[in-house]
Amino acid sequence: MAGRSRLQKEVLHLYRDLLFAAKGKPGFEQTIRQEFRQHAAIPRSDTLRIEFLLRKGHRKLEMIKDPHISGMGHFVDKT
Repeated sequence: MAGRSRLQKEVLHLYRDLLFAAKGKPGFEQTIRQEFRQHAAIPRSDTLRIEFLLRKGHRKLEMIKDPHISGMGHFVDKT
């Protein structure tokens, strides 16, 4: 079996960082897990979308690391 690609490693690293930063902030871990599960079906070949979501995730990580942030809102698409 081949090793993980650079993008796969980046995604896993971001996931771990987000979960670590979310410790002690109610509801954050569940939201992070839900978002990653939602996007898990993106094909590996869709690198533009993956890179976009990585940038979005890094911005969210910086937001979560802010000690003044205690909650996170999100929209639910019911389609």
